[in-house]
Amino acid sequence: MMSTVQGLAPVLLVIATGWGLTRSGIIPPMQRGGIEKLAYFVLFPCLIVGTLAGAELGALPWRALGATLFLSVVVMAGVCLLLKKPLQRRLRLDGPGFTSIFQGSTRWNTFIALALAGSLYGGEGLALIAVAMVAMIPVLNVMAVAVLAQNTGSTTPSLASLGREIARNPLIAACVVGLAAAGLGLGLDNVIGATLDIFGRGALGVGLLAVGMGLDLSALRRPRLAHWAGCALRLVLMPAVGLAFAMTFGLSGTALGAALIALAVPTAPASYLLARQMGGDAELMAELITLQTICAMLTLPLWIALVGAV
Repeated sequence: MMSTVQGLAPVLLVIATGWGLTRSGIIPPMQRGGIEKLAYFVLFPCLIVGTLAGAELGALPWRALGATLFLSVVVMAGVCLLLKKPLQRRLRLDGPGFTSIFQGSTRWNTFIALALAGSLYGGEGLALIAVAMVAMIPVLNVMAVAVLAQNTGSTTPSLASLGREIARNPLIAACVVGLAAAGLGLGLDNVIGATLDIFGRGALGVGLLAVGMGLDLSALRRPRLAHWAGCALRLVLMPAVGLAFAMTFGLSGTALGAALIALAVPTAPASYLLARQMGGDAELMAELITLQTICAMLTLPLWIALVGAV
């Protein structure tokens, strides 16, 4: 438990620093978008390519990990859809409000997952989270867009446009490039590798600062039942479902820890942008992102400690 706290503490401190930089005015809120884009389009792709290219993929249980994460996402989405009417009635949600609960329950913050896996498990943890991206990001994007379109009256994008959007995702592209480099045995002990290493070193710090800059604590003076339900679904039920699948597929050690991290981190900041673009409840989405990030500071150590006990 103590090693878990020690691994998580730096992640939380950097997030808190990001929040403090915005609150103090050192970094104006208008600059947050540029910092997020720097991390999303440049730094994290470099980190992923460099990590995967140098990883011994044959030693990673990528099939069991991918199956665990994919099935966890599908089951969680199914639970949300089956409980749609009870959730709407009990939580007093309209269609757009339900989409925020759906996104908040299923999507994940890759910035925090990569930082925490790297802090706890080193390069192997980073490689496993990259595998998690391949397993989770495409299906999550398709499901989120479909649910938003169905519940907001917006136009459903074609499969071709969804495919193009996923293909343009820089994290997915980085995973493909890194996996290809590893599969072909292309060494990166050269200028390209050194360049990727320099960029990659800045990825985790800048990404976590961006997470902290996006927190708006003033919006959570009076959390509603919908907020707490969104936290429970994402931070408690999702990792519990994932743990059941992980045990079924025989995951253990670092792979089990990486799986639980991917399933127990708060929802993705990109959920807010999609909600705003497609007519979802963007305000509720922003509040869920903030509250889940805060609550995850308590739940993540418990899940990781449970993994250690298992």
